[in-house]
Amino acid sequence: MADTPRIDNRKARQYYEFLEFFEAGIVLTGPEVKSLRAGQVSFGDSFVECREGEAFVVGMRIAPYDRGGYVLQEPDRDKKLLLHHREIHMLATRIEQKGLTVVPVKIYFKHGKVKLEIALARGRKLHDQREELKRRAESRDMERELARR
Repeated sequence: MADTPRIDNRKARQYYEFLEFFEAGIVLTGPEVKSLRAGQVSFGDSFVECREGEAFVVGMRIAPYDRGGYVLQEPDRDKKLLLHHREIHMLATRIEQKGLTVVPVKIYFKHGKVKLEIALARGRKLHDQREELKRRAESRDMERELARR
């Protein structure tokens, strides 16, 4: 299955500084998985929320599968994440204490299962974002110059 996509949340890299990464399974319906295989997912302003000992990704939109049949699919529903209890507890305490957030970074298939990479992140200030963009542009320019020579 080489045609299965890996979809990145590029906007998160711009707005957040990642501290720690986790791999989580995600509970989806059949048409949602088919829609993911077609690459129809939008992260938007999604984040991970811990409530009642469970973790959910909020704000991630998986477009309805066009041949999904008669079953209605809610594209914006909160999707449950499959993490170990100690991981959920650790994420919940870090979010409460330090003012951090958990954001989805990428979604991909691993051994036929849908996996979501999430990251414990700290928001960047506007000047940090600008510096990061400048640094990336400079490194791209340097790479181009080296490639020409």
